[in-house]
Amino acid sequence: MSGRAFGGSVETIIILALVFFFVGLRLYSVLGKRTGHEQPIVKAVETKPAAAALPRTTGDAKPEAGTEPVIEPHARDGLRTLVAADPQFDAGRFLEGAQSAYRMILEAYWAGDEDALARLVDEDVRAAFVEAIADRRAAGHVLDNRLVSIERAMIDAVRMDGQTATIVVRFDADIAAVTRDADGVVIAGSVSDAVATHDVWTFARNVRANDPNWILIETDEAA
Repeated sequence: MSGRAFGGSVETIIILALVFFFVGLRLYSVLGKRTGHEQPIVKAVETKPAAAALPRTTGDAKPEAGTEPVIEPHARDGLRTLVAADPQFDAGRFLEGAQSAYRMILEAYWAGDEDALARLVDEDVRAAFVEAIADRRAAGHVLDNRLVSIERAMIDAVRMDGQTATIVVRFDADIAAVTRDADGVVIAGSVSDAVATHDVWTFARNVRANDPNWILIETDEAA
């Protein structure tokens, strides 16, 4: 997928940024081996508590009528094992939650919101994010990124390890990424172009736990 033009004037971006600042929002980074997406975005408004947007076993959100969750054929055996362990698991609702979590985590990282990250990811992932945020601040850089769209979210793998389930999700998204210096001058990226991004994120949950939320435990770029 090639990058697509991203519409919107500088004035509109400034207005949106002000609105989002007074309403509240979140961010993104890399874990493990990766430090990608070091370029900017405008934050999105989130009106529910952070935990509510994480992938859940069940919830009020429902997939659109006539749509089916996207699942790789090689992931179906693992999915059947998961459903046997947790009969309430719904792949469509999980993917809806995963997409919300993808947006919130990216926006939290971009904004440098370490508290929000702590609620959305495990300790190892949070440590990697915090390190990248510290490096960015030390360099005097500010990210001004925007998640333009999530083109596709697909379950790529499902595993059960005892009572712990892990689900690998591939995200194909368009991101407008810009890095500014301390004076607000653009030093990398463009506010007018969206870049195709392909990520693989791994979520985990103890299926016997009362908490229905899944936690991000690993991120990587898609091969």
